[in-house]
Amino acid sequence: MKLYRLVLGLLTVWRITHLLQAEDGPGDAVVWLRRLAGNGFWGKLLDCFYCLSLWVAAPLALLLGRGCWERTLLWFSLSAGASLLEQATNPALTVSPAPFAEDSEDKSHHGMLRTE
Repeated sequence: MKLYRLVLGLLTVWRITHLLQAEDGPGDAVVWLRRLAGNGFWGKLLDCFYCLSLWVAAPLALLLGRGCWERTLLWFSLSAGASLLEQATNPALTVSPAPFAEDSEDKSHHGMLRTE
């Protein structure tokens, strides 16, 4: 497989998945599609970028790959690449570390316990 086909496939998976999951689309067509999907399986699928990218990558992997093994690897690779691209382009997805506070040296005061 040529590198440019892999890059185009990755960008295609990311673009279609991002359109379906995060955008309204032209004339609110994607909003209408999400409402039609409801809260069932398809509605939940349209809410999850990572899940949706697997479904979008599957037909592209069938088109781009040769042989069962290459198509299977390409399926997961296109989805993973789209997921990485989504994380890189969406600053809201960056996860900050959990706040951490060291225990104080004074263990006599526990906040909830009485000191009688």
